Amino acid sequence: MAVPDGKAAAAGPAAPDGLAADLAVVERQLGRRPRAVCRVAHRCSCGLPDVVETAPRLEDGTPFPTLFYLTCPRANSAVSRLENSGLMRTMTARLAAEPAVAAAYRAAHEDYLARRDALGGSLPGDPGAGGMPERVKCLHVLVAHSLAAGPGVNPFGDEAIAAAGDWAARGPCVPADADTIPADDPRGAHR
Repeated sequence: MAVPDGKAAAAGPAAPDGLAADLAVVERQLGRRPRAVCRVAHRCSCGLPDVVETAPRLEDGTPFPTLFYLTCPRANSAVSRLENSGLMRTMTARLAAEPAVAAAYRAAHEDYLARRDALGGSLPGDPGAGGMPERVKCLHVLVAHSLAAGPGVNPFGDEAIAAAGDWAARGPCVPADADTIPADDPRGAHR
């Protein structure tokens, strides 16, 4: 059972009200229906989902290499600011200069693939995600991986989480209940 203390969710229902209630929150976070969600993989300190685990293939069979998807709009904004700051270039340069970091990042890549493959077999070409293991291409993927897998698995995801700050400090990013959203608010458009 997932808990609102930021720990990774266990398999199965992600909240007392079930996965359907969490998916409704994720839909409000994304502004669209989420695709191929298996479970909530992590909860923000506010208690809402902030990472979902997705199937390696979409409902129509299309390969979907992004296993962990960052859903919280405040988390996405914080991570986007880090990307815009040039942090990805700095991290990529460290892969060549710091062998221990490169080894940890390669291990993170292997962890990501093993978790994804466990859900449905490998994808054609064994695509990585977020640029792993050769470069840093998408901090959103790395942060989502770190949140879902826990600290110490993805070094750059961990660093980005620390640099991003507490995106839940202002409270939940969306109302937990769609009934509290005004009719003209776009977050409720998909009810």
